[in-house]
Amino acid sequence: MRRLPFDYAVRNLGRSPRRFLAILLGNALVVLLIIAAAAFIEGMRSSLSIRNDSRNVILLATGSEESIERSEIPATTPGILSASLPGIHSVAGVAFVSPEILSGLIFFENEGETEELRAVVRGITPEAFLIHERVEIVEGRAPQSGRNEIIAGRLAAEKLSLPASALAIGESLFFEGEPWTVVGHFQARGTVMDAELWTPLTDLQVATKRDGLSCVVIRLGDAEFADVDAFTKMRVDLELSAIAETEYYASLLRFYQPIQIMIWATAILIALAGILGGLNTLYSAFAARAREIGMLQSLGYPRRAIVLSLVQEAILAAAIAVFVAIAAAKVLLDGIAVSFSMGVFELTLNSTVLTAGATVGLFLGFLGALPPAWRCLRMPIPEALKSL
Repeated sequence: MRRLPFDYAVRNLGRSPRRFLAILLGNALVVLLIIAAAAFIEGMRSSLSIRNDSRNVILLATGSEESIERSEIPATTPGILSASLPGIHSVAGVAFVSPEILSGLIFFENEGETEELRAVVRGITPEAFLIHERVEIVEGRAPQSGRNEIIAGRLAAEKLSLPASALAIGESLFFEGEPWTVVGHFQARGTVMDAELWTPLTDLQVATKRDGLSCVVIRLGDAEFADVDAFTKMRVDLELSAIAETEYYASLLRFYQPIQIMIWATAILIALAGILGGLNTLYSAFAARAREIGMLQSLGYPRRAIVLSLVQEAILAAAIAVFVAIAAAKVLLDGIAVSFSMGVFELTLNSTVLTAGATVGLFLGFLGALPPAWRCLRMPIPEALKSL
């Protein structure tokens, strides 16, 4: 088959700068939207995935399996667990048993202010840093009991809608008229803890007038999950349920699945609108070149060769649009924090997200070129040569 040279398609991109710009912007907007939707879902999925702590088990109150914040268990549970359940992981005699309180509290930036700041606060003991391996203090120190001290997660300021300077070390937030001083910062990338405030367990118990715990998190050593589950069934007086930490956050991810579906549906609908707009632009572009296409046929180029050249031209334009969209996404979307009820997550532009955007963009370029090209080639050659 006699083919048109590749540079013929390249040169045609610059023949009508205004039309090329319209195609470029339309495709780039569609790709940018797909990248934004994929980055949102990837960021939420990443924040609710506990990939490195598969041996962690959460024990919480029966009936509160869907929300740790609603759970209330006896404060004696950690001691009973350590004494009654063999096989808990330990290092240097320290058992990996972390009693915790997870509570949503309302703070104020300054004393006397009325604007409420809703924060997720976790009451912890030193064992929490052993259990949650992805938590790392990056500045300052751990909070000490009896001093109303807190350490702030990397995204806590976003959750509180405050500038980062408001949670600088030495700054304070006010809870029920009492100042709570920031003494450190931590990060727990890819988890909801990244947006939390952590404080000593006993201080939070006093502040919230609470005797019990929200949960106990343990790390399994020789024991299996079935052993923990059996323990909860034997000690019915404690009214405990055991759930693997990975499964707990997976269930939260399933809870937000309708939101993810809605986002994808919106992205697909707008992408379809983009396809229709692109088709209209390409119809106009190719129709204006009917005489040129008729001339190519009269010179002996088969229809397949002409279609191939037009598709190459459309895919080249789509590829440029993909690069523009990725560059825009890097500037506008990468690292943007999105707040939701469980905390904050960042839009994630990883290879999966960028590949999805690039694939959709190139596919739109290929698909959008075929109908206009076919319509132009259906015109008889004498009629095409007479067209303006």
